[in-house]
Amino acid sequence: MSHRRFERKALAVPSSRLSRLSRLGGLVSSIAGGVAADAARRFARGERPSMEDLLLTPANAMKLADELARMRGAAMKVGQLISMDAGDMLPPEMAAILARLRSEAHHMPWVQLKRVLDRAWGVEWRQEKFAEFDTHPIAAASIGQVHRARTHDGHELAIKVQYPGVRASIDSDVDNVATLIRLAGLVPKAIDIAPMLAEAKRQLHEEADYECEGRRLAEFGALLADRPEFCTPELYADLTRKNVLAMSYVQGVPIDDLVAAPQAERDRAMTLLIGLLFRELFEFRLMQTDPNFANYLYAPASGRIVLLDFGATRAFPAEFVDLYRRLLRAGLDGDRAGLRAAALELGFWDEDTPAPLEQAMLEMFEMSIQPLRQAAPFDFGATDLALRMRDAGVAMAGYREHFRIPPINALFLQRKFGGIYLLATRLGARVDLRAQIAPHL
Repeated sequence: MSHRRFERKALAVPSSRLSRLSRLGGLVSSIAGGVAADAARRFARGERPSMEDLLLTPANAMKLADELARMRGAAMKVGQLISMDAGDMLPPEMAAILARLRSEAHHMPWVQLKRVLDRAWGVEWRQEKFAEFDTHPIAAASIGQVHRARTHDGHELAIKVQYPGVRASIDSDVDNVATLIRLAGLVPKAIDIAPMLAEAKRQLHEEADYECEGRRLAEFGALLADRPEFCTPELYADLTRKNVLAMSYVQGVPIDDLVAAPQAERDRAMTLLIGLLFRELFEFRLMQTDPNFANYLYAPASGRIVLLDFGATRAFPAEFVDLYRRLLRAGLDGDRAGLRAAALELGFWDEDTPAPLEQAMLEMFEMSIQPLRQAAPFDFGATDLALRMRDAGVAMAGYREHFRIPPINALFLQRKFGGIYLLATRLGARVDLRAQIAPHL
């Protein structure tokens, strides 16, 4: 989460399972009512709209985005994932509306915030622990909000406070939003999304454990101790609880503010982040997989990149990393047979996948690896690769019923790759990708 002053209004978080279920139930009823009315109007005009046309409308997207932003927690988190992972499958207007979920959240009012902190630290926490505590958050996201504070001995802290009821409602939120996804036809009926939902629940339970996130924060601090170009906040374990994370406040500007910086500065920042990405995968086998731009700050005076929010940190098995190394090596060598074998072993498709779909997917892999093959820096600001990848994906729509959810580890990795690619494109950076990946292959 970035440390800029947060301006959205305060709204209490629905914290009981019943209140959260009723809000989603109300949303379903509202959308269903709108669909019925729209269908009646269009039938009266002699049209024969499909259910998908009736459901996937900007008005319904607005209702969904507004309700998920109000609920926060796992419901909003799943909405964020839909906006990222299914964005190309949605009408542009709907994708744009849902994309708001990645940058906007309401914050809880002081009465609700105080209740959470009273339970965590005792009712006298404000006088006992802090000289100052800003009750207005500097950031708010799907699971928690961040406040700035100063201890009696002068340490500046960032305190992340989890919304009440988030942990207890994760499973039901994911199930309820999955029902909405199915109703909207965002996922083909033939695709079994149960493994993905189970993994989403597991990941969200881990993200909602701030003591676990604190350990990951400290772990990354140790792993990057040899790289002064990066900075991670210092953990304050004595103030950290399951639902409160205390860390040092680190000054910086949002990473995407670099869009106005000189070319060399943008190139350097993205070279560092892409180098870190490959190091996380191949050396640490431990990756912060949330690609939200707000998880990075930039300190202009020192040129350091500040890394925030380690809730979505994922450890990769050695076998998976070795297979991914084989996949990339084959792609770089132009070895299509080796690429196919590695992708098959990773689980991107199986022996029953139609040959034309497999061929199209192989071509997409080769297309995505192409920037790693060139000896010169890759110019993210002057490429149509993302458009060509999207067009290739749309061309496979005829095989929608044969799609399968990628292996979970690959899904998280691809999300991180995609987020870094988007950031590099936003900054118009030029990066020698081959030089960054060569040492790891």
